[in-house]
Amino acid sequence: EILALIRAGKYDESLKHLETLQELNKEDYKIAMNKAIAEFYKSGQTTTGTLKHTLMAMKNQVHTSVEDIDGLDDVENSLLYYNQAIIHYHMRQYSEAISIGEKLYQFLEPFEEKFAQAVCFLLVDLYLLTFQPEKALHLLAVLDKLSVQGNNKNGKGENNNSNKDGANQKAELMAMIEAAKSKMHQYKVRAYIQMKSSKACKREIKSVMNTAGNSAPSLFLKSNFEYLRGNYRKAVKLLNSSNIAEHPGALKTGECVRCMFWNNLGCIHFAMGKHNLGIFYFKKALQENDHTCAQLGDGTKKFAGIPMCALLANKRYELLYNCGIQLLHIGRPLAAFECLMEAVQVYHSNPRLWLRLAECCIAANKGGSEQESKGLPCKKGIVQSVVGQGYHRKIVLASQSTQNTIYSEGQSAAIPVASMEFAAICLRNALLLLPEHQQQETKAENGSKSSSQSGSTESGSENSDACSGKGQEADKFLSAAPSSPLRKQEVENLRCSILACSAYVALALGDNLMALNHAEKLLHQTKVSGSLKFLGHLYAAEALISLDRISDAIAHLNPENVTDVSLGVLTSEQDQGSDKGDEPVESSGKQTPLCYPSSVTSARAMMLFNLGSAYCLRSEYEKARKCLHQAASMVNTKEIPPEAILLGVYLELQNGNTQLALQIIKRNQLLPTSVQTASPDSRKKPVQSFQSVQPIQPIQMPSSFTQVQRK
Repeated sequence: EILALIRAGKYDESLKHLETLQELNKEDYKIAMNKAIAEFYKSGQTTTGTLKHTLMAMKNQVHTSVEDIDGLDDVENSLLYYNQAIIHYHMRQYSEAISIGEKLYQFLEPFEEKFAQAVCFLLVDLYLLTFQPEKALHLLAVLDKLSVQGNNKNGKGENNNSNKDGANQKAELMAMIEAAKSKMHQYKVRAYIQMKSSKACKREIKSVMNTAGNSAPSLFLKSNFEYLRGNYRKAVKLLNSSNIAEHPGALKTGECVRCMFWNNLGCIHFAMGKHNLGIFYFKKALQENDHTCAQLGDGTKKFAGIPMCALLANKRYELLYNCGIQLLHIGRPLAAFECLMEAVQVYHSNPRLWLRLAECCIAANKGGSEQESKGLPCKKGIVQSVVGQGYHRKIVLASQSTQNTIYSEGQSAAIPVASMEFAAICLRNALLLLPEHQQQETKAENGSKSSSQSGSTESGSENSDACSGKGQEADKFLSAAPSSPLRKQEVENLRCSILACSAYVALALGDNLMALNHAEKLLHQTKVSGSLKFLGHLYAAEALISLDRISDAIAHLNPENVTDVSLGVLTSEQDQGSDKGDEPVESSGKQTPLCYPSSVTSARAMMLFNLGSAYCLRSEYEKARKCLHQAASMVNTKEIPPEAILLGVYLELQNGNTQLALQIIKRNQLLPTSVQTASPDSRKKPVQSFQSVQPIQPIQMPSSFTQVQRK
């Protein structure tokens, strides 16, 4: 009767009945709990903090905690624990909620079917919010079995009821089963999207469209699926077909659909290479989010006056993360740094986010970025100025060695500013957050053990099958919130990118030993892309030259070391799991600077230019000249960097050909020369090997949050 009154919204009457019951049995905490919940609903679900404290007091009253649940005798307190988990969930305290949910999951058998389903659905949602899709899929497999068992039980007991009651119960049961099936299909799609498994997702998306129709959640999920496959126009069309105007709003559902709509459009246009449109949509999403937060209150009281479901509506930090990635991609590193610094306060355990912060610092301190992007077609990179007249006319050559070295004197490196010192700290954090190689192998071997520790009653092999249908090794992910979790190969690719950036930053800061250490670690990685391997040899050679180990540097500068300059490693997982991967258009647009070698031939030419500089340092000028002209014959004249022109000038001066050196500067191109013996007095300090190529990192796709939140 009290439950019927609460469902009918007659909270005052239900409270009177509960007070009467409480007078008869003052020690029964369940009556007090129901009373607290009735008062919570009476307030419009706005007293979340008060309800949390009340439930905590009740838990202390019964002298128990979640850790003490070790048998079926404690199951009678399960509703108290479940209510606590719900509050933790809405307050974004996901670890606490998962801890309670996993304990309850161990004792599903004695629970009623509806309550068992509620516990499982709560855990599934929590696993997806914390980017653990493999655990979510295993629970969904358990839910499938529960629903089948429930159907069989209800079918057998149908004859014992009267025809009318039986028909009503059957109708209610069928409605509940259909709603549960629809929800399960949506959860499966979300899990497969996080796992970037478009083939498995394709099967489930059809079921979602059949059960949920053209509702906003189903259209958003299908749009996300098409985005994952690279069908961007279709993804935009699906988003535009969703009727977001009819959505009840964040205060009632906890979802700001308008905010999601603009965010997803921004992600799609980012992938299409339309970066200005992308940042425009992200800003629109931020405006919608700010508008929603303004409706929720001024924020002075954290939980008071806000409906519990609306506590999850604020998506500010996810949007700032997306804005930061977009701004970094379009060449606004300082603005990107500000956005990502705010996001890292929440997502501080994401190694990829720390790498993006370091890239912001590198881009902000890159002295020759403007020349680099334009391909250096003029003499500005060679001649700094001309002084004097007539016989006393002198040409002042530009210094190539100090353009990238920027130090922030008198300031702590730990202060978050876009400096190279802070970039080094960010990269150290990123490396520390990555799992070690041995730990990953151990986890892959003991996959079945880790799955059983999560409270599952199924075997490890069933868990593996429920996840993706592949081997256990494919099911291991590293959380990288707010983005999708990283697979094993993606973690290794990320490690290579971090090591390349670390070597570059160490060179810029003058820490040559550390730069050499990072470069050698990069070259020893088992699966490193051709582009990063090329950079690893260059950075190792530059560090060795600075350490006066010329012979070792020459070994790294061997052109035969370059066999590939591709930007990524295609794995069998990526090829089978998704049609085009998570970042289908990363190598397009303005991402790769024009000075970066586009082919193996141009990369080998760059190696030869550097090799010539190394030979100069050993006074082997003839070998240097051969390297220089061999490299020049391999590339277009416009592709020859200014450092190579200066090397040619230096060699001609060493050879005594002053006029030819002046002609090289005037024409801004290498010229053939006659070999002459250089006198010892004419030797000057050789030019340093030219600037390191900045690491080319595939910028991560912004995350989209199209999850269907629990109601």
